[in-house]
Amino acid sequence: MNRSLSIEFSRVTEAAAISAHSWIGRGDKNAADEAAVKAMRYMLNRIHMDGEIVIGEGEIDDAPMLYIGEKVGSGMGEQVSIAVDPIDGTRMTAMGQSGALAVLAAGGKNTFLKAPDMYMEKLVVSAEAKGMIDLNLPIEQNLRRVASRKGKLMSELVVMVLAKPRHNEIIKQIQSLGAKVLAIPDGDVAASVQVCLPDAEADVLYGIGGAPEGVITAAAVRALGGDMQARLLPRNEVKDDTPENQQIAQEEMRRCQEMGVAVNQVLSLNELAHDDNLVFVATGITNGDLLKGIQIKGNFATTETLMIRGQSHTIRRIQSMHYLDGKDPDLYKSIAL
Repeated sequence: MNRSLSIEFSRVTEAAAISAHSWIGRGDKNAADEAAVKAMRYMLNRIHMDGEIVIGEGEIDDAPMLYIGEKVGSGMGEQVSIAVDPIDGTRMTAMGQSGALAVLAAGGKNTFLKAPDMYMEKLVVSAEAKGMIDLNLPIEQNLRRVASRKGKLMSELVVMVLAKPRHNEIIKQIQSLGAKVLAIPDGDVAASVQVCLPDAEADVLYGIGGAPEGVITAAAVRALGGDMQARLLPRNEVKDDTPENQQIAQEEMRRCQEMGVAVNQVLSLNELAHDDNLVFVATGITNGDLLKGIQIKGNFATTETLMIRGQSHTIRRIQSMHYLDGKDPDLYKSIAL
């Protein structure tokens, strides 16, 4: 993934973030997502590439989609596979909470796992604890292995977990071991990146969230030299085991079979992101620990974007100012959709 193409993807997440900005705190997560989806799709189609969405967003949240298999770009140039999450934290955006991002990962034609938009269990650590995690083992054994490798007592270990009812028991279990839990409302992509950064406060990310976010996370984790394991889970095993969720789960498993990916089977980092020909890009929507949110003054929008390239393992923070009065035609068109 060359540097100039990587920069083009930063413009995609910037447009999505700016488009979502007007929906911050308005209580309508689907409207925020729709605005980001439209802007992201428009900007992707402006790039000179033969692009394809290999894992998209929307099915879990009943929101508009950049659907799996959708072709994007000019149709010419480099073949690119793309994993998208126009807003990682739609509820956080709607409620005006911190940490919402517009995010994507792009790579070569066969770089990423192809899977339906369904639930995924994730376990992430930094490079220091690489090779010490195994989702087939209980969480206690994983934490003890990580603590041992990092030379920490359990009481010094910090674990980030999504604050969802499905995680209530595992949060109690982690705390009973003496470890500290940082419970986050949403946004496991940002949390996973934070775990893998050199100055990380947290040691481990654990949680069950969306598969698109999982594949995007894998791109960042690989580029940062960390480690990750994941497992696709049917909806009825995560949510209530109702007839409706059973029906959805059957469809998920059918689609997994078509795509050649197993359900309830541990996937390694290499299976999620197969090589280093990738880039991870995220732009802040609301202020968070990872990135500053959109700031608008007059006709200007200021964005902060994190770009991590797999081949060079470089981490760039890009601060940009954007005219909102049409001086940047592509950006202006995307946010006016």
